[in-house]
Amino acid sequence: MESKILLLIIVIGSLVMTSVKATEYVRPPPRKTLHFPWDPKPSIQPEQVHISLAGGKHMRISWVTTDHSGSSYVEYGTSPGNYNSIAHGESTSYEYLLYHSGKIHHTVIGPLNDGTIYYYRCGGEDPEFQLKTPPAQFPVTFAIAGDLGQTGWTTSTLDHLTECNYDVHLLPGDLSYADYVQYRWDTFGNLVQPLASSKPWMVTQGNHEKENIPLIKEPFASYNARWRMPFKESGSTSNLFYSFEVAGVHAIMLGSYTDYDKYSEQYKWLKADLLKVDRKRTPWVLVLFHVPWYNSNKAHQGEGDQMMTAMEHLLYAAGADIMFAGHVHAYERTRRVFNGKQDNCGAVHITIGDGGNREGLAHNYMYPKPKWSAFREASFGHGELKIVNSTHALWSWHRNDDDEPVRSDQVWITSLVGSRCIPQNNEGLREYLLEP
Repeated sequence: MESKILLLIIVIGSLVMTSVKATEYVRPPPRKTLHFPWDPKPSIQPEQVHISLAGGKHMRISWVTTDHSGSSYVEYGTSPGNYNSIAHGESTSYEYLLYHSGKIHHTVIGPLNDGTIYYYRCGGEDPEFQLKTPPAQFPVTFAIAGDLGQTGWTTSTLDHLTECNYDVHLLPGDLSYADYVQYRWDTFGNLVQPLASSKPWMVTQGNHEKENIPLIKEPFASYNARWRMPFKESGSTSNLFYSFEVAGVHAIMLGSYTDYDKYSEQYKWLKADLLKVDRKRTPWVLVLFHVPWYNSNKAHQGEGDQMMTAMEHLLYAAGADIMFAGHVHAYERTRRVFNGKQDNCGAVHITIGDGGNREGLAHNYMYPKPKWSAFREASFGHGELKIVNSTHALWSWHRNDDDEPVRSDQVWITSLVGSRCIPQNNEGLREYLLEP
């Protein structure tokens, strides 16, 4: 009898193990860097078209022409081929050792209606593009994917973003992975054009954007020339840090690779920007930067500590809701945290440097897992943040599983608005932020 019971236990155990193995995620092998043909022959046809928010009801259209005679104007309207408005902009170019960029155009159009499709043409040349402006009110959806690069996994992520009905894309650094090879900036611009020309892409810089050569080339020359963000519109002195507002969200884009101590321009700007936030008008505050502050992966461990020490208290006092970072090539979501501990008044931190870069995934995590870490996985993918109203948002992370976007993490996040975490009278916050 005992032998029969033992046999039954073995059979059941075998079935359970078989079931576990059948559902266990088997990660696909790495994918190689894509190689695009690059033909820089002169042309006034627009390429590398991408758009970004540029202040209230305005959009910046950016593109490149390899022929420097191309003109920096945009025709646009709400019907195909019927352009009843025109806006003129500016252009720039740069040299990098033996590389000479094309003519890089930036033109701001508007004022535009919210939640409206516009058709536009750059420099009087075909093809015609179309864009959709974000909504004026909730709900609003953000797609988030950092550390993109130009690999087979990048194209998988971009395909999934195409299926995502988002309003604005947030990218917390490391775009092209050009790494000094300048034409890779051009191939990246063409790779993301189908998405970046139709919905605004709001980006901040990572370490792969730096590209500095001491005494020869200043850092971020390529990034600043190509990806112009609304820093002037938000009172910033640098394209490396800025803010913008959309629907009921105030988004702050910080620079992990520019000065951030209390005497820096970025620190002073952040304090001033936080003082302008009206939580009745923008009840949600999102923050993006490249190097994560809370990271239980062994990769890049501790690299964000100095910036966190300098700035976390400011964002905590202002009641920032969610902070996104990249750099670590994996996904991790924390519980609300501040000063290294769980704190109901702290921010949710999300590391999402998993867009598909050529350096591969960061597989090694620290054990035991910190109490503040809620979910972590080393896979490529993207995130979607649907802010439903002033108090609730649905966050989901979608793993690139054999080219299908498999939802692997999902959670409702409640904003800090109306809680004891945010003083109803802003004077306390004002006094704190105005301290020298």
